[in-house]
Order: sequence, then structure tokens, then C-alpha cells
Amino acid sequence: MSKNKPLVGIIMGSQSDMPVIHEAAQILEQFEIPFELSIVSAHRTPLRMVEYAQTARKRGLQVIIAGAGGAAHLPGMVASLTSLPVIGVPVKSSNSIDGWDSVLSILQMPSGVPVATVALNGAKNAGILAAQILGSTDKAVAKKLDAYKDELRQKVEEMVEKVESQGYRGSKIGFSQT
Repeated sequence: MSKNKPLVGIIMGSQSDMPVIHEAAQILEQFEIPFELSIVSAHRTPLRMVEYAQTARKRGLQVIIAGAGGAAHLPGMVASLTSLPVIGVPVKSSNSIDGWDSVLSILQMPSGVPVATVALNGAKNAGILAAQILGSTDKAVAKKLDAYKDELRQKVEEMVEKVESQGYRGSKIGFSQT
């Protein structure tokens, strides 16, 4: 992404996860947080996954976002191999049972191996959560997050004003987050 050393690692189990996972990259770009992005399959490239997780801290990563569909073992396996925070993104894939298999695979981790889990296809929230983790010690990132949250508040206030002035018939507005 940039010449700066990546602080966030974004990994996915396969190229087919990219339409979902790219939203994490976009939000990190918006907050100007350097990241790396790659494919690391827990099932097809397990040795690559082990190496990625075990070297992440040494390479300067501070947070890992791991997206996976189906059995979705990638986030949990990575979390078992590193002490860095791991954010799991369940992805509704073509072989998925409405995404529930992915959600439960990531959500139901055993004691001692936590994975922060966002909503199904919630990569944008994973990016925001990664930024919030970094922002807990980085004032520049925290300031950008505060501005982002203020923009969200302003958009809702604008919608409130339209609904209150136009009523339900004149307020056919969808909420689109930035």
C-alpha cells in the first residue's frame, strides 16, 4: 500500500474473498494506516499460514485481519500461532450455508484463543476495529477515528432533519455509511 512499514496484515483464504475483504483495505487507506494484503489458506497452504502468523510481530504488524468462508479456520488458526490481536471476517462463500458456518467457525473459539469477530461480510468494520486498536496508542489515528465518527453522527442528524421536516413519504433515504 505505501512505503511505510505495514501495521495491519490483511489475509484471506482465497481470491474469491477479495470482493468482501477489500473493504478493510479501503478503510485502512482512508485512515492512512499502512497494511499488507495476501492470500493465506489454512487448508491449502498451512505451512505458509504458520510462517505468516509466527513472523507477523517481527515484521512489524500490530493487528491481523483474517477473512475466510466455509469452514473458516484461518482466523482461529492464525490466532493460535500469534499473540497479536486477530480480527476474523466471516465470508459468505459459494460453498457456504448462508454464511453461518463461517460465522460460527470464527466466533466459537476455545478459551485462550480469542478472535474478535465482526459481522458476516463485515470487512469494513474489521478495518475500523483494527484502526481503533492502533488508535488506542496512536494519537494521529485516534484523531482520524474521531473525525470519522463525527461524520457518521452528522449524516444521521441530516437524516433526522429530513425525516422530521418531510415525514415518512418525503424521506425515502437510505443510510449509506462512508
